Amino acid sequence: MIILKSRREIDIMREANQIVAETHAYLSENIKPGISTAELDQLADQFIRSRGAVPSFKGYQGFPASVCISINEEVVHGIPADHRYLEAGDIVSIDIGTFYEGFNGDAARTHAVGSISDKASKLLKVTEESLLKGIEKAIIGNRLFDISHAVQKYVEENGFSVVRDYVGHGIGRDMHEDPQIPNFGPAGKGPKLKKGMTLAIEPMVNIGGYEVETLEDDWTVVTKDRSLSAHFEHTIAITKDGVEILSKI
Repeated sequence: MIILKSRREIDIMREANQIVAETHAYLSENIKPGISTAELDQLADQFIRSRGAVPSFKGYQGFPASVCISINEEVVHGIPADHRYLEAGDIVSIDIGTFYEGFNGDAARTHAVGSISDKASKLLKVTEESLLKGIEKAIIGNRLFDISHAVQKYVEENGFSVVRDYVGHGIGRDMHEDPQIPNFGPAGKGPKLKKGMTLAIEPMVNIGGYEVETLEDDWTVVTKDRSLSAHFEHTIAITKDGVEILSKI
């Protein structure tokens, strides 16, 4: 069941997502060669709590950290660790969730660590742009898969592939609500988009094939061919005046 949100509920979700956005901005200042992913996780945890929210991911279905940090071929759900250090030339995806006054915020970004290859730079650019292409379709009267198709079309036109096994989702009082939002599929399909829908749209894009697998820690998802992967996500609200990006930095 898709839960439509009131104006007041969207106002609270905007606050939750602004904390997410500010946490991303704070961490971006600390992303540099030599820092451990555990240190980034600790910085995020402290910042989120200082804003009166709590990290949504901490303990969620047993996840052991406050944010997900995935490096290079890691797609999503990377576990921060003391022994994982960022190196120049890496790309690092950070997924942040907050719980604030009964509602969730959620957004992800992939960062360059120092100078990265031209191919990696293109991957980051295309992935972020594909997210914006999808968001453009999130208007009243369109269909859900109009979002999906816009993401897939743009990614594949640029020579990359979209992950099929993990998708975006509705969001609100629960981190994951209906509907699921694939990053692929035919336009004109799926439920009609309505005022009050709040959605977390999140393309995960690989340089190589779209196939993925999960490592032995039962969390970290990697590309099967070990090619680079990027992840960008925003939480949006569909309003009578158009789409609003609640997690915009």
